[in-house]
Amino acid sequence: MPSRLRKTRKLQGHVSHGHGRIGKHRKHPGERENAGGMRHHRINFDKYHPGYFGKVGMRHYHLKRNQSFCPTVNLDKLWTLVSEQTQVNAAKNKTGVAPSLTSCDRATTKFWARESSLSSLSS
Repeated sequence: MPSRLRKTRKLQGHVSHGHGRIGKHRKHPGERENAGGMRHHRINFDKYHPGYFGKVGMRHYHLKRNQSFCPTVNLDKLWTLVSEQTQVNAAKNKTGVAPSLTSCDRATTKFWARESSLSSLSS
């Protein structure tokens, strides 16, 4: 939009430039951000943000998250963790050596299995 069509062109010569003599156009008239929530913005905070101020619950000082982090893998799905190329090579291998999987690679600490799958592993 060209400057000749802007509102400021129309307001040139008018003293307050449309912002009023008494209120004035100042930089941050109501303070910045959430300031004044207990004073001059109290009605807004009470109406639209109830419970914004104050404490709730107990403090937990040194909160450690994921203390019980324990990813699991089902033994029936172990072959899905091996790449397709490794599966093909294992099938071709006549000595019967299976590819090894380390639980450290996947950060797995727990393995699940059905009784039927365990009996097939032991035999």
